Amino acid sequence: MSIVRNRWRLIAAVAAGLALAVGRSTAFAADTDGYLVNDSHFHLTNYVQEGTDIRDFLKIMGTKVGRVALFGIPLQQTWSYGNTGDFAPTYYLQTDAPLYYYSFTDAWIAMAYRSLTKEQQARFDPMITGFNPADMYAADHIKRVLRAFPGVFSGIGEFTIHKEFVSAKIAGETASLTNPALDRIMDFAGEVGLVVLLHNDVDMPFPRPGQEDYTAVQLASLFKRHPKTSIIWAHCGLGRIVRPVKDQLGLIARALDNPELSHVYIDLSWDEVAKYVVATPESIQATADLINRHPDRFLFGTDEVAPSEQAKYLKVYDMYAPLFAKLSAEASEKLRKGNYERLFNAARLKVRAWEKANVK
Repeated sequence: MSIVRNRWRLIAAVAAGLALAVGRSTAFAADTDGYLVNDSHFHLTNYVQEGTDIRDFLKIMGTKVGRVALFGIPLQQTWSYGNTGDFAPTYYLQTDAPLYYYSFTDAWIAMAYRSLTKEQQARFDPMITGFNPADMYAADHIKRVLRAFPGVFSGIGEFTIHKEFVSAKIAGETASLTNPALDRIMDFAGEVGLVVLLHNDVDMPFPRPGQEDYTAVQLASLFKRHPKTSIIWAHCGLGRIVRPVKDQLGLIARALDNPELSHVYIDLSWDEVAKYVVATPESIQATADLINRHPDRFLFGTDEVAPSEQAKYLKVYDMYAPLFAKLSAEASEKLRKGNYERLFNAARLKVRAWEKANVK
């Protein structure tokens, strides 16, 4: 009798374990098979911390966008009456007043996420971004946010080191790729399993002919110093004024061929980047050839900020249509959805495990 009883206990335990595993996998990630794309780069709020209600954004995502890496903007634009008078700027190019780091953005994103049902939450991967990358305490801020909001965040970013017009406007010490504060951030992200979304221009605006491309050199060094950290390089270093450097695709190709940089990924986001990619049939084909060679290393993102309707939100996706048409079936699927799911599913597992061991 005891043998039979023990056998049934064993069967019950196995069944319970399987049920738990199935339950975890169901809560783990939304089923995105029926969607067109996942979005690795989305700002729910703007430079004055205003934006789209998260439930309205779910409606905007609709049946086209499966999952979204969700974050605010870590910088607040100052309204300086002496500079713009009664005009309240909502964007950094509308005023000469400085920007400053706004840490409450992380709590705001966490509270918006927690207001959703479990099924709705599965479609988002919130990111911590309200820290100063020039501050040696920045890594402590990230740890504090994880402890305050366990079960919420999957990564950090988008945060900026070098960015045209923005870096010079931020009050306080200028962020740098060589600052030990940044290394502390990257080390902690690697320890916890947080995905890192980093904005760093590939060059400075309006460089002189023959000027040393020190930003690309320093960026490569940063990447190599943190091989255990999954890093997404936002916009492949391009911007509104920062255009592709000479042999831009060759530079990226050499990076992707380098086994020391196998943990680095590229996000194709922002309409300002799309305009370079789809500028000519030659640029489209060359970009497609690179992605087809490295289908595991690219993610799609919109870089939209607080959109009010689906057409505006998916404008960048539509701009990339000529590129998608040149991709292999494998590369297209991985760029649009598969690579996102692989990176962020792994991050969810690792971060939840870290929280279980470190949050009391």
